[in-house]
Amino acid sequence: MAEAAKKSDILLELTDDHLESGLRGVPVGYTTTSAVEADKGLFYVGRAVEDIATEDPEKVIYLLLYKQMPTDVQLSGFRRELLSRASVPTGVFASLYALPHHGHPMKWFIHAINVLGMFSHNRNDYRKDAIDLIAKIPTLTAAIFRLREGWGDPIPPDPNLGYIENFVHMLGVPSHGPEETAKLIKLMRVFETTHLDHGGGNLSTFTGKAVASGKADMYESISAAMCGLAGPLHGRANQECLEFIQDCVMHIGADHINEAEVRALIMKKLNNKEVVYGFGHAVLRVEDPRARVLRKVGSEICPESPLFKVIKLLAEVVPPILKANPKISNPYANVDSASGSLLVACGLTKPEYYTTLFGMSRVVGIAAQIVYERCEARNGKGVPIMRPKYFYSPEGTAKGEAVIAGSG
Repeated sequence: MAEAAKKSDILLELTDDHLESGLRGVPVGYTTTSAVEADKGLFYVGRAVEDIATEDPEKVIYLLLYKQMPTDVQLSGFRRELLSRASVPTGVFASLYALPHHGHPMKWFIHAINVLGMFSHNRNDYRKDAIDLIAKIPTLTAAIFRLREGWGDPIPPDPNLGYIENFVHMLGVPSHGPEETAKLIKLMRVFETTHLDHGGGNLSTFTGKAVASGKADMYESISAAMCGLAGPLHGRANQECLEFIQDCVMHIGADHINEAEVRALIMKKLNNKEVVYGFGHAVLRVEDPRARVLRKVGSEICPESPLFKVIKLLAEVVPPILKANPKISNPYANVDSASGSLLVACGLTKPEYYTTLFGMSRVVGIAAQIVYERCEARNGKGVPIMRPKYFYSPEGTAKGEAVIAGSG
């Protein structure tokens, strides 16, 4: 109760400085799945993500849904349930064939989730819809790759494969032999677990929960969440980070990558007022543990990749440089610094798809949070429809302080 009272006290300290600030730092509720602690890192149900990043993805998905790690029996049953629901109605694929190929993959992804809801809707049973969507989202994502890239028709799930192994199987990357496939599976298992959830207040999660508060179904709510994820300031940041690292390799030269060259290039970019992508975080004040996890995977699957060499050196070189600027609160590498470059090294070379992979993972955490807010919060009554207060002011920010001062 003391903790709850402390959180309530924060609400009494709101000032005009909180307006038009993207609700940063303004508490609005609880999350039962994950927490981002500024000086410690990311935790799933109290477990450091760095400690469980290499667990079977099904275990971590179960943890987010049921708030405990599964026993062997529970895990076996959960896997069977996911596999039993993994097939996607052919009508969903039929709608994908009609989409323009120049449309961004995230637009396809959002469309696919929305259409899936027309076939798989469980009459506002958020729990059933959460499991159904989590089971089917790898199948949808793989189909989007195949149809947009002309790799052939969607590949059905294999009942003998695990969650991520099935996803890579359904991708069916034409250029991959057994060795490349094994590397991609190893990367995607960790990519999945490290991207599953990230507290309750990031744009995509908050958007999904806000839409669900109006009792939109799970598919409508997740579609809205993915619209939030699609923007360059959120999910598409991994695409921009990859392009930045590719630019670094081009300027230095793949055969001349070393600490001195990387340091000189970063100093040049900063002096030219250019953005150094992949560093900083809205909440964390330490290095993103997900970045460390992904660099460790990179050292195992692609240590000689020029992109990976740059990633590793940037993580060493950039923080001391950025620390010299007192305006920078977090100079450390974030998860986006590594993810895109490792995907390239594993044969997925088109960055426009990376946000769909992010979305495939994040659907899990957002769905779990929606289940809590709709089915469990407030002793089962659910969180009421979102309705924040706005102050009327013809001049906006210029008159905001006066309006609040007179609001009593």
